[in-house]
Amino acid sequence: MSNIDLTPEQQELQHSIRRFMLAEVAPVVAQHEKARTFPFELMPKLAELGYLGGNLPEDQGGHGIDMPTWAMMMEELGYHWLSLRTIVNITNGSTKRLAAHGSPAQKEKYLKPLMAGRLKACTGLTEPNTGSNIAGIQTRADLVGDEWVLNGRKLWITNGCDADFAMVVARTYSPTCEGKLSTFIVERALANYDVRKLDTMVLRCTGTAELGFADVRIPRENLVGVEGAALAGTLKGLDAARLNIAMGAVGAAQAALDMSIDYAKQREQFGRPIGSFQLVQKHIVDMTVRVEAARALGMRAAYALEAGKDVRQVCSIAKLYATEAAHEVANMALQVHGGLGYSEEYPIERIFRDTRGGMIPEGTTEIQTLIAGREILGMNAIA
Repeated sequence: MSNIDLTPEQQELQHSIRRFMLAEVAPVVAQHEKARTFPFELMPKLAELGYLGGNLPEDQGGHGIDMPTWAMMMEELGYHWLSLRTIVNITNGSTKRLAAHGSPAQKEKYLKPLMAGRLKACTGLTEPNTGSNIAGIQTRADLVGDEWVLNGRKLWITNGCDADFAMVVARTYSPTCEGKLSTFIVERALANYDVRKLDTMVLRCTGTAELGFADVRIPRENLVGVEGAALAGTLKGLDAARLNIAMGAVGAAQAALDMSIDYAKQREQFGRPIGSFQLVQKHIVDMTVRVEAARALGMRAAYALEAGKDVRQVCSIAKLYATEAAHEVANMALQVHGGLGYSEEYPIERIFRDTRGGMIPEGTTEIQTLIAGREILGMNAIA
């Protein structure tokens, strides 16, 4: 996001974030990428910058950060490390749900330490046979006495390896609910559910896992909100999540572009900088156009969210374009850098992998196309 688009307050926050990223994040990325681990000790510091629940209203413990400012903050995370953007957003998914629907006891026990960076959370949503189709969830929770008994599996769960608790969405069966979706807090230390780590090509430091629940018992009071109300809340939350992914992708693309510009000015071939070659210049211009267009679409969605408008179309378009554009930019950055771009000792290789990861979560590229098509034409392509 260029400084010309920012208010003085946003510029001051952006500068604070950048100082933190350069001092605290940049020096540790390579070692954690190699070990496939995440530096959770950074979370309390990120909380101080407003990254954990900062966009919640002040009366809910947040900072009341508006959506355009939040979008800028997501771009800064993506610029430095997409795994960091991912963990922050997974955490905020839980903070939002707890703030909106949690009981006073749940907010005290889980929300406050989560927003302070002292607890880690994940969201148990997708399943082996259910990806983008939330309505197809099969995991079930049966009320037995004063306990819920959970059975099922959750797949591709970000932060599943390290989370202290999971926010699990399951079909609910009780005297007052027959199969509708509800959300439950499942503490790992108490419920002892199965966790299987999944090594992935993309976002290697986000602790992706498969979670297994076999007659896992949790207290009745671990139901979040009311029975059967999870579907609507989950679908509503996807719009903001798609904007987060889009702006993180913009940041990663901007990083690849900046590195490519610097390299094109410094690297010499045939006695002159490669930036003077027409085809290298075309790569740089094409990259710039994609970054600027993706940012504009993302900020359009952010302003629409802030205004309380219907944002399904604009958020889907922002995610669709930004994630594809970011990977295209990373691919062109590889071309500009040549063999250096393939080295794991240089960030371009990581950005190339991680930008590919943005096209799948919160609805694949194809799903975003179907959503946008339905909103534009008023016709549903999904039978």
